[in-house]
Amino acid sequence: MAAMNKTDGFLPLPTLLSHALVAFTMEFDNEFEHRMPHRTTESTPATDSDPPNAHRGPWLTSMAMWGNCMRFLDDSGMHVRDLEDLALTKTNLDGMRRWGYIKLSADPDDKRAKPPNEDLIIRPTRAGLAAQEVWRALVGEIDRRWCARFGRGNVDQLRQALTTMVSHSRRPLPCCLPILGYGLWTSNKVLSKQSASSASSEVSISASAKQSSPIDVELPTLLARALLGFAGAYERGSEVSLAIGANLLRVLNPDGLRVRDLPQVTGVAKPGIDMALGLLQKFDIVRAGANPDGSKWKVVQLTPLGIDVKQAHHERLAYVEQQARVRLGEAAVDALRNALEPLVGDPTGQRSPLYGGLAPYPDGWRARLREPNTLPHFPMVLHRGGYPDGS
Repeated sequence: MAAMNKTDGFLPLPTLLSHALVAFTMEFDNEFEHRMPHRTTESTPATDSDPPNAHRGPWLTSMAMWGNCMRFLDDSGMHVRDLEDLALTKTNLDGMRRWGYIKLSADPDDKRAKPPNEDLIIRPTRAGLAAQEVWRALVGEIDRRWCARFGRGNVDQLRQALTTMVSHSRRPLPCCLPILGYGLWTSNKVLSKQSASSASSEVSISASAKQSSPIDVELPTLLARALLGFAGAYERGSEVSLAIGANLLRVLNPDGLRVRDLPQVTGVAKPGIDMALGLLQKFDIVRAGANPDGSKWKVVQLTPLGIDVKQAHHERLAYVEQQARVRLGEAAVDALRNALEPLVGDPTGQRSPLYGGLAPYPDGWRARLREPNTLPHFPMVLHRGGYPDGS
C-alpha cells in the first residue's frame, strides 16, 4: 500500500467516496433550492406590504438535514429521543426549529415545567411538510440522472460494491454523515447502543442492523455508511479528524500557503477552513501570520509537529485501506475502487465527470461563488446547515 503516499493521481478510497457523496449532495441541494420556496441571506426581506403570515419559506439547508431529521418525521409527531434512535445521530434541533422546518412541544403527559429536549415532541411545520415532499422525490431523481450520465451498469456496479462492503456490518450507522463534533471528529457523533466489545473492530463499515428498508439501498446512504466506516477506523488511531487531515493537512506545507487560497485548493468553504485552522493552531500543528514576502495576505505553515502529523495522516489512510483489504477481502475493496475511479476521474478543476451535474441554477447561491479546484476530500458537514463543503 505504499502507493497511498504517491502524488501520481492514486486517491485514497475515502477520498473517492467523499467526492462521489459530495457531488450527489450538491446536485441534490441545487435542485431542492430551485424547487422549494426558501429564505437565505440573499432573500428579499419582508416588507409592510406583505400580507400577515406571508409564507416566505424556511431557511435553506442541505441534504444532511433531510437524513438526520426530516425524513423520519410526520404530522403525528414523536419524541426527540425516538428521532435520534431512528436517525442514529443528532440533528441541529434548535437550528431546524429556528429555520422553520420543525416545531417542538411538551408531551401532554409530561407535567414538568421544562422537560429536556429529548422528551419533547417534534413535528414538521407546514413548510417542513412541503420540504419533505421535495426532498422525498430527489434521491431517486438524482440517482436516475447518474444512471443516464454514467451508465446504468456503472451505477449498479457501484451500488453493488457498496452494498457488499456495508453488508459486513457490526453496528448500525446513520443514513447520512453526522454533523461534525468538536475537533471536527466524525465517529463520536454517531449514536450507537452497541457494547464496547462490538465497537472494537478496526474497520466498522456498517449497514443498519434493523430490517432492510428502501433507505438501505439509496446511493447516498451507501456512500455515507461506507465513508463513516473508514472515518471511524481512521479516527480511532489519529491525532486529528479525517475532515482535518484529508482537507487541510493534505495541502499544507512548511513553506506556507495563503489563507485566502485554501477554499480553492481544498474545496472547503471559509467557515470550515476557519474552524479547522483554529484547531490546528491551538495544538501547534500550524502557524498563521504575515506573509514573509511582505504582501498583505496572511499565510499558514506547517510547524515541525505539523510535518509529523501530516506524514502520520498519509500513513493512517494507507493503513486503514489495507486493514479493509485484510478484513473484507481484496476483491471487495478492488470492486469499490474500480467502480468509483471512473466516476471521479481527474479530481482537479472541472475535469472530473462528477462535475457534469454540479452547475447551479443561475439564481442559486452557489452561482455567485468562485469555483473551487476540487471537491472536499472529506465532507465538512457543520451545524450551519449541513452543507458538505462547510458553507
